[in-house]
Amino acid sequence: MAKPAVDPNNLPYADGDFYGFELLLTDAERERLRDIRDFLAKEVKPIAVDYWNRGEFPHDLVPKLAELDVVSPVRRQGHSSLFAGLVHAEFTRADTSIATFMGVHDGLFTGSIEALASEEQKAAWLPDIYALKKIGAFGLTEPLGGSDVAGGTRTTAVRDGDNWILNGAKRWIGNATFSDWVVVYARDVADNQVKAFLVDTATEGYAATKIENKTALRIVQNADITLDNVVVPNDFKLAGGNSFRDTNKVLKVTRLGVAWQAVGQQLAAFDVARRYAVERHQFGRPIASFQLVQDQLVKILGNTVASMGMMVRLAQLEDAGIAKDEQSALAKAFTTARMRESVAMGRGILGGNGIVTDYEMAKIFADAEAIYSYEGTYEINTLVTGRAITGISAIV
Repeated sequence: MAKPAVDPNNLPYADGDFYGFELLLTDAERERLRDIRDFLAKEVKPIAVDYWNRGEFPHDLVPKLAELDVVSPVRRQGHSSLFAGLVHAEFTRADTSIATFMGVHDGLFTGSIEALASEEQKAAWLPDIYALKKIGAFGLTEPLGGSDVAGGTRTTAVRDGDNWILNGAKRWIGNATFSDWVVVYARDVADNQVKAFLVDTATEGYAATKIENKTALRIVQNADITLDNVVVPNDFKLAGGNSFRDTNKVLKVTRLGVAWQAVGQQLAAFDVARRYAVERHQFGRPIASFQLVQDQLVKILGNTVASMGMMVRLAQLEDAGIAKDEQSALAKAFTTARMRESVAMGRGILGGNGIVTDYEMAKIFADAEAIYSYEGTYEINTLVTGRAITGISAIV
C-alpha cells in the first residue's frame, strides 16, 4: 500500500522556530504577531513575485499597512525589541522588498525623527508619519560615499538667515521616488559636522530618479537624489542631529533591523526549500528522502536558529539599554553571512526551478545580496567588531 502524501504544512517545526523563541514573547505579543503573519500571508505573499518581476511598488498596499498599524512598535506602542525584530523578520519572510520599504520608513526615517527631532518637531510630524499619511526616506549614502560617508559626506549645508541651503547628491535612497519627506544628512560647511534636515520632496531643486536594472529588491524604488540649492527652513533642521555621532544613534538600531531581515530571509528559504523537498519527486520518491537533501535542509535550519538566537539575545540587551554598536555590527555581519549560505543551499535544492521566480527561491536568493550589502558591508561590520576586541582600528 502506498504511503499517504505528506502535508508540508502539518509537519513538526514547519514554522522554522525550532527552539521556540516566540515563547519568549508575551501572550499579547504572540497574538499580535499571528495577526501580522496572517496579514502578510493574505496581502503580501500573493502579489510579491509579480510586482518584483515588474519592478513596481504596490501603492495600494500602503493604506492596508496603515490600518495594520505597525510603525514604531517599541517607542510608540511599548512592545519589546524582540517583538519588533520578529515582526521585521516576518515581513522579510513574506517579501524582502516590502520589509525594506517598512525598514526605510519606520526604522531609518521615523527612527531619525524619534531620535533626533525636538519635542515640538515630533509633535508636528510624527502623527502623519505613524499613520503612513506621510511616507519617508533616508538620505545618507552618496554616489561617491558609502562605507566612508561618516567622514566623507559631500552634500553640503550652508546657513542663510532663517534657512539652510543644501547642495549635493544621494544614491540608493529607498522610497525616494514617491516619498513625501526625506531626512537628508549634509555637512555644515561652517563647522564640518554632519547635520540632519527634513526635506519636503516638493521643494524646488529636489529631484529623484529611479535606479533601474537592479537584480535585487526590485519592488523597492531606490533613487538617485540631487539637491540643487534646496532651501530648508531652520525649523526643519532636526534639533538633535548635529554630528555623525548623532546619526549613529539611528544606525545602531536599524542595523539590528537588517540583521533580523537576514533571519527572515533564511526562514523564507527554509519554507520554500522544505516544501519543495517534500513535494518534489525524483526516482519515484520525494527528494526529501535523500540524505544529502536532508543535510542541506538541516544546515539551513541550523544557520537560521543560530542567527535567531543571536538576535534574541541582542534584543534583550537592547531592551535593557546596554546593547553596543559593536554587538550590532557582529550581528549584521554574522547573520548575513549565514543567510548567504542558506539561500544558496535553498536555491540548489530546487535545481533548475531555483533560478525562476515562479518558485520564489530565485527572488529570495537575489534579494539576499542587497541585505548582505546595506547598513554596513560584511567587511566594515567585521572591522568594527575587530576594533572592539583588539582596541586597534583596521579601518583607514
